[in-house]
Amino acid sequence: MINNYIENKKFIAINFSETALIKGEYDNCSFVNCNFSNIHLSNYEFIECNFEDCNFSNSIIKNTALKDVIFKKCKLVGLNFSECNPFLFCVNFESCQLNLASFFSFVLKNTKFINCDLIETDFTSADISNSTLQNCNLKNATFENTNLEKVDFRTSYNYNINPEINNIKNAKFSLNEIAGLLIKYQIIIN
Repeated sequence: MINNYIENKKFIAINFSETALIKGEYDNCSFVNCNFSNIHLSNYEFIECNFEDCNFSNSIIKNTALKDVIFKKCKLVGLNFSECNPFLFCVNFESCQLNLASFFSFVLKNTKFINCDLIETDFTSADISNSTLQNCNLKNATFENTNLEKVDFRTSYNYNINPEINNIKNAKFSLNEIAGLLIKYQIIIN
C-alpha cells in the first residue's frame, strides 16, 4: 500500500538519481527536465501526470501504475512497459525516444505515438489496436502476433510487418511505405 500522496506539484530539473523521489501516488503532477535514468520506480503510481524533457533510460518500472500519463520529448530507452501495472494503464507519447523499449504481451489500445523513435521496440503479442503511430520511425521494431487492428501507420516509416502473423484488419498504411508489408516475400516494387 502506498502511504504518500502528492498532488498538483511541479518538479523542475531534479536529478532523481541523486535525490530520491518519495515512493507514493502522484496525482496531476508535472515533471520537467528531470532525470529518472537507471532508478527503480517500481510500485509508484502516476495519475494524470505530465513528463516533459525527462530521461527514464533503463529505469525499472515493475508494477508501476501509469494512468492517463503524457510523455513529451522524453528519453525512454530500454524501458520494459510490459512490467507496468496493467490496471487503467493509459499513456501517450510525443517526440519521445522509445528505442529498445518493450510492450511484450501488453494492452495499450488507443495509444498515441507522435513523432517518436521506436527503433528495435518490441510489440510482440501486444494489443495496440486503435492506436496512432504518426510520423514514427519503426526501424527493426518487432511485430509478431500483434493486434494492429485499426492502427494508423500512414505517416510512419521503416516498419516491417508480416500480415500473416499479425492482425492488421482495417489498419491504415501509406502507399509509399507499403513495401514494409511485403518484405517477407522478397519482391521488387518500383
